[in-house]
Amino acid sequence: MRIALSADHRGHAAIRALADKLNREGHQAQILGECQGAPCDYPERAWDVGKAVAEDRADLGILVCGTGIGMSIAANKVRGVRAAVVHDEMTAQLSRSHNNANVLCLSADLLGQRLIEKIAEVWIATPFEGGRHTRRVHKIAAMELGQNPAELRD
Repeated sequence: MRIALSADHRGHAAIRALADKLNREGHQAQILGECQGAPCDYPERAWDVGKAVAEDRADLGILVCGTGIGMSIAANKVRGVRAAVVHDEMTAQLSRSHNNANVLCLSADLLGQRLIEKIAEVWIATPFEGGRHTRRVHKIAAMELGQNPAELRD
């Protein structure tokens, strides 16, 4: 799987370790726009990964900042991105199976490296269920175009 990754300065070490693990497992994990420990702004990193996913240069994206919240807010501004802040294996699984999230946002400050890696593993392995969830994902896409989701018909 092609996975675009990035982080701000608070998530730099975590994203490097995660990219190494994913590449060892056979994924094509690429870090975009490294901060290398120097202060940098998370919206730029979210843009890099969000655009890679939206333009189909990556199948999925993973972002790490202090809390994951800033990355999620910023990444969700890119049309076609469904970014989810995840703090455990259950929310990782649900963000993929129900919401078809294509960008995972994680906290470097609140999660240890082992949990970051486990969450990413579950998230990557979980397929979208489709069914009733497809209708809802289509409504999210309509909202990106300025359409009222309540006005959409199946």
